[in-house]
Order: sequence, then C-alpha cells, then structure tokens
Amino acid sequence: MLRITLQPHWRIGLDDGQGLDANTLLDLLAAVQGSGSISQAGRDLGLSYRHAWGLLQQAELLFGQPLLVRGRGRGSALTELGQKLIWADARIGARLQPLLESLASELEGELGRVQRRRRAVPRLHASHGFAVAALREQLAARQVPVELRYRNSLEAVAALAQGDCELAGFHVPLGEFEAAAAQRYLAWLRRDQHLLVHLAVRTQGLFVTPGNPLGLRGLGDLTRRGLRFVNRPEGSGTRMLTDLLLQREGIAPRAVAGYDNTELTHAAVAAYVASGMADVGIGVQTAAHRFGLHFIPLLKERYFFALPADALQREELRPVLTVLRSPAFRSRVAALQGYEAARTGQVLTVGEAFAG
Repeated sequence: MLRITLQPHWRIGLDDGQGLDANTLLDLLAAVQGSGSISQAGRDLGLSYRHAWGLLQQAELLFGQPLLVRGRGRGSALTELGQKLIWADARIGARLQPLLESLASELEGELGRVQRRRRAVPRLHASHGFAVAALREQLAARQVPVELRYRNSLEAVAALAQGDCELAGFHVPLGEFEAAAAQRYLAWLRRDQHLLVHLAVRTQGLFVTPGNPLGLRGLGDLTRRGLRFVNRPEGSGTRMLTDLLLQREGIAPRAVAGYDNTELTHAAVAAYVASGMADVGIGVQTAAHRFGLHFIPLLKERYFFALPADALQREELRPVLTVLRSPAFRSRVAALQGYEAARTGQVLTVGEAFAG
C-alpha cells in the first residue's frame, strides 16, 4: 500500500537570498539539548563534529548571536534564541500535523485509485485526537487503506449524514454536559441509520507550566488579572466544552484574556503553553504529558466513530472495524496518557450510547 508522509520544511535566510536549510539545524539543537554535547549530538544524527560545528557557526553568523552556551567541563546548553527555535518548530509541527496527515491521506487515496483502478477506500472524517492518529498507524501497518480528513466533531458527523464519509469521529463529555453536547450531534445522527463504535474515554483539563507556579486550580482562575489563555477554534468539541464550563462558572468569554486566541489541536495548545506564549490552555491529558506540562483534570469524555447502520456488512469497512476491535489496538489506546480503552471497539446503537 502506498504511504505518503508530508513534513514541514524550514529555510531561514536574509533579504539577499543567503540562507540555510534549518531542518538539520533544528534536529542538531534538539539533540544538543538532550545530550549537552555537540559531538554526541552529531553522532546521534550521523554528522561529523566538523559538520555539526560548521552548521552551528553558519547559523550563529546568520542570526548575529549565539545559539549555544559552551563551558569547560559543563557541556553545551541552548541560549534563549536556541530554545525559541526548538519551541517554534514544536509549535509548527503541532499546528500543521493534522492538515499534513489529511493531505497525505487524500493523496494516498487518489494515487492508489489511479495506480490500482480500485474502488474508493473508506473515508474517515474525525476530530483530531491521539487515538485517531494511533488508528491510522495501525491501519497502515496492516495495509488497510483509509482516507483520513481531520475536521471538527460537528463537521465530521454532518459529513457522514450527507454521505461524504463512511466514518465520523466525535467526542461527548460525560456527566452534566452530556445531554447538551449530544443534542448537537443527534441533529445529524439517526437511530435507524447509524451505529457507533466506542473509541475511548479520555480526560480533558487545563494545561499549565510545569509545577503550576501560578497556583491555578480551575476555570474560575481564568479571569485572574494578567493571565493569558489559549483556546480552541469555534466549532470544535473542546471549544463547546470550554463554553459550557465557563457558563457554569458564570464567566463571560470577554472576561478571559486570550479567549479569541486559538490553536487547532490539543498538541498545538500544549506547544503554545510550553513555549511561554500563554499561561494556560485546555485539552486532553496526552498533549500535556507529551509537552511536559502540569495537567489539571476537569472532566472525562467519550470519543465515538459514527458509521452507517449497515457498516458491519460492508466489505470495504470490515478491515477497518477488525482493527478497531482488535486487542492490539485496544492496548495501543490504553497506553496513551489520559485514555481509557476498556470499551474500545464496542459497537452501540445511537439509543444505547445516549439513553434518553
């Protein structure tokens, strides 16, 4: 099966056109940050010491200031500029990853159809999440083709109802907000036309800098003077959840500094906070863990895939459902920080999922 990977590519230069390929530089800086040694970082990347040192000198000449602080017997450490470059790269990756994965998946499908003259593969539209990314990896490992497009939960469910995809990923909070959130999706889901596959239960909460130096305890602190918040885009399930939580606390959106400042994914929000551009954001625990942030849990939610009611009989969907319901995939989901996989792969009717 054809597999395409798209990645961001940096090029840093001056107005006169001179510049350097920054991707190797960024890898080198990250390796130095991890090892504290230029020579070790070079070995880790398969670069000679001369090459690594020359690349650093070229970059420092371009920026007009050092990227590393070097001391006798103390190894090497990144300067503030070097650290900013690392965090900028992390933010770019977190922000663009869903778009690039979607484009790569679409290209795989288009080229595969031309190459093999095969029928269209199943189309999966889903709210971005770490378990969804894990599913794509598992499907690729088993040579099961699927066209993945990341979009917000409501758009995904609407696409299923309109026949634009065969699987739609969306998430619904457990507890007091479940009924209100479910109603948005039930406008598109029909009890006699759709089934649900339980993907996972995951924990949503606040991301704050390591150690929680500001002593934040919950959403009630978002109105604190000088606090900078980063939100999710309008239409996303997490944005809806944020609005419901603020409403419960009696907090008007205009009272939250940064309410209109948004990032597309959980990982992008985490990268934004980790880089120091905001003090607090909201998202799933996995993202906080991966960026080394302190996490304040707020609630749990269920993530589902909605499918046509006859999905279990559709030949093109059977391989996808087999992977979704496999012990290997369940173990993969359970390994994600903040995810619970006890019911992963369980098939439910719409009525069973949202009783009443």
